[in-house]
Amino acid sequence: MTDAQPVLSDAEIAAVRRPYLAASLLPGRAYQDEAVFDHERRHWFASDWVCVGRVEDASDAGTYFLAQIADEPLIVVRGRDDVLRAFYNVCRHRGTAVVEAPAGKAVRFQCPYHAWIYDLDGRLIRAKHTEELEDFSFDGYGLVPVGLETWQGFVFVNLDADAPPLAAQLGDLTAPDQFGRFDFGTLRSAHREVYEVASNWKLIAENYSECYHCPGIHPQLNKLTPYDLGGDFEPDGQWQGGWMELIDSAETMALEGGHLNGRPPMAGITPVDERRIYYYVVWPLVFLSIHPDYLLVHRLEPVEAGRTRIVCNWLFEPSTIAAPGFDPSDAVGFWDLTNRQDWHVCELQQRGTASRSWQAGRFSTMEASVHAFDLMCADRYAGDGRQTGREILDRARLDRSRLAAGASTGSDRSSNDAAAANGRSAARTGARQRAIAGHSTD
Repeated sequence: MTDAQPVLSDAEIAAVRRPYLAASLLPGRAYQDEAVFDHERRHWFASDWVCVGRVEDASDAGTYFLAQIADEPLIVVRGRDDVLRAFYNVCRHRGTAVVEAPAGKAVRFQCPYHAWIYDLDGRLIRAKHTEELEDFSFDGYGLVPVGLETWQGFVFVNLDADAPPLAAQLGDLTAPDQFGRFDFGTLRSAHREVYEVASNWKLIAENYSECYHCPGIHPQLNKLTPYDLGGDFEPDGQWQGGWMELIDSAETMALEGGHLNGRPPMAGITPVDERRIYYYVVWPLVFLSIHPDYLLVHRLEPVEAGRTRIVCNWLFEPSTIAAPGFDPSDAVGFWDLTNRQDWHVCELQQRGTASRSWQAGRFSTMEASVHAFDLMCADRYAGDGRQTGREILDRARLDRSRLAAGASTGSDRSSNDAAAANGRSAARTGARQRAIAGHSTD
């Protein structure tokens, strides 16, 4: 599936694609215009791999849950053969929604209108009064399948039958120095919250991508992980992320000083990981926050240009949940407070960017990750096949190589690399050094 005519102008896209210290944010209509939002639904959400839930949400034969992507109603169900599948929740007879309950367990699916019956693998197995129809067979009228893949216990679906595999979208996020050392598929949800936020989904992603706002908006968070301590990764795939460092007295993100309260580290957590909180935006609609003892998941469900539903899950090791006295309320309370602080400022931003007085702002030297996210958006609005973030990072590597070889030029010293430029600016101002780096166990 290819993008149609860009909904943003060439000038608006080019302004975002400039080198980081010269770039501008997306224009206001990218957050406000329903036509832009409709473009995103039809050309982004309907053609990319989108996370819709967890494997544990349909763990046994016959268990299912409903999802919706790009206004398309879906069923995700575990078959009797233990295979997880996804189908459009649309009867092949008159188009009725086959399943109404948002989750449950079924022996088979029966359309509530005319009682056409489908097996768990999508096959039509009963349709009364069709025996005399011409050119009709049950084989050709099963539920329409949707692409489904799983990764780290997450369920991703793709409406584009010709889409490349999920691994191509994730890129090096699966590498050993990223998620490759973890097995988050074993984690289980200990708590779930659903938030309705009067804000565009991209504003929420931008907010998640920086801690420039943390001292004023999140005093509790900033006390445990100071906003100017951490770094960014150099992604090769449709994601962006980085880490923040815990203060010496803190062990995790939780109320009352950030203590583990007896919870052990998750499997795969290294001594370095125990002193960091990792934040990842996995394109397009899921945020993963790795703590020493739990994984926090924000899954976005854009409803309209100015409204987003956010499903938030706190995932722990099963053995941790089963331990006597297990109580996640300190972690849940910390992030529920932090979430609500974020949603409030995102809603204020949604209101402000609707003003005729607002023009696309400029990035501060603390917002390299916001620029990285906006570049992914700009590339898709352009629809020209470029991956601008990748180009910038490749140029930066070349520049660093030349500098290391002692062959720097004036051009080299004004590198277009967003994170490197930000690092130089941070060094000058004494603010956060946003050095690009990979995971290290040193």
